[in-house]
Amino acid sequence: MTPRHIHIIGAGLAGLSSALQLSLMGHKVTVYEAAPYAGGRCRSYFDKGLGCRIDNGNHLVLSGNVAVQDYLELSGAAHTFHHQTEPTFPFLDLESNERWTIRMNNGLMPWWILDPKRRVPQTRPKEYMSALNFMFRDEDETVAACMDTKSPLFKRFWEPMAIAALNTEIENASACLLANLFAQSFGGGGAACQPMIPKQGLSESFVTPCLETIRQHGGEIKFGHRLRTFDVTNEGQVTSLDFTNAHINLAPTDWVILAVPPWVAQELIPNLLTPTEFRGITNVHYRIEVPQNPAGFTGLIGGVAEWIFTRPDVVSVTISASDRYDEENQEAWAVAVWDDLAKLYDLDPQKVPPYRVVREKRATFAATPAQNKMRPAAYIGWKNLALAGDWTATSLPSTIEGAIRSGVKAAQVVLRWSEA
Repeated sequence: MTPRHIHIIGAGLAGLSSALQLSLMGHKVTVYEAAPYAGGRCRSYFDKGLGCRIDNGNHLVLSGNVAVQDYLELSGAAHTFHHQTEPTFPFLDLESNERWTIRMNNGLMPWWILDPKRRVPQTRPKEYMSALNFMFRDEDETVAACMDTKSPLFKRFWEPMAIAALNTEIENASACLLANLFAQSFGGGGAACQPMIPKQGLSESFVTPCLETIRQHGGEIKFGHRLRTFDVTNEGQVTSLDFTNAHINLAPTDWVILAVPPWVAQELIPNLLTPTEFRGITNVHYRIEVPQNPAGFTGLIGGVAEWIFTRPDVVSVTISASDRYDEENQEAWAVAVWDDLAKLYDLDPQKVPPYRVVREKRATFAATPAQNKMRPAAYIGWKNLALAGDWTATSLPSTIEGAIRSGVKAAQVVLRWSEA
């Protein structure tokens, strides 16, 4: 039997994940990407202004991200990560200048909370049981409604974790999405919370190895191909794809996986229900050498940014849900963030090193209860079309894990309905 041809629109992690799964199973795969590069929001590039290679954003991967682990194994990229054997999370409170490191044990029983040197200062062991509040909330409740937002534990641990994971202000963020995320990490004990940091960059771990594997198995990647529209029958059969530079007719056995942003999917499928609200992320990269720590990152309490990531010659910060700050001037962003970094590394706050500010105003869908209900499933009832993307119904917020999981789901739809 001639292998069916799967046409995947979009070479972000969702599209690459689908392509990887299907190409390894022997199916003919073609990936079309509008941009001249793959990876979407998860990629690396050479910044001419800084004179070095940087990631367009910072992403923290944990050992409990099972879809990520599978993706890396299948693409042959598992060796491109530093995998910490001890789950440690260093913090600095900028107001009190207090520093501490959360050191979890690797077992399921969290005995680390009994040790004052391993837990957050000014907290008691029983306070950590508040995490169970997330597990018994309905789909309409917010993170702020589930926790004591004035407690030191919340301010010094749960809040920076929640904002970074959901990219949404805690007053409006979905408690259910956070619960699902924590179940995959903290719910699995310390062994599921070991940080994983790319040895080089995001592209070297998530993009290049996957592209090479897809090509090795006969897949094709076409850049500069923006899908304008497609023809579809009344029965929901996509019959052709119309790109800006090509028109492709589909065979009856061919499939299409649409792995594009939600607003693009909405334009292509007008009646499709998708999230309509989004949140921005701002990353600031500084060309400077600073002291490294074993974790490779530090959480900041009371600052503009939540997380600091260090690499040789570059320090990068992530400001999640950056719409909270009414600031458009890039220099103002850089100066404000550098003031926090100067405190962390004991440097001169007046000497701002060369920097690059990268803002994405629609980085993720707003992880609110209402927006979560608007996420479509991978299969919407069409005969030969599936959806992929971290904005689809993955049960997780917009994360690398969610994007990769969505690609796997789309591939499963193709396999299931093609065999029916």
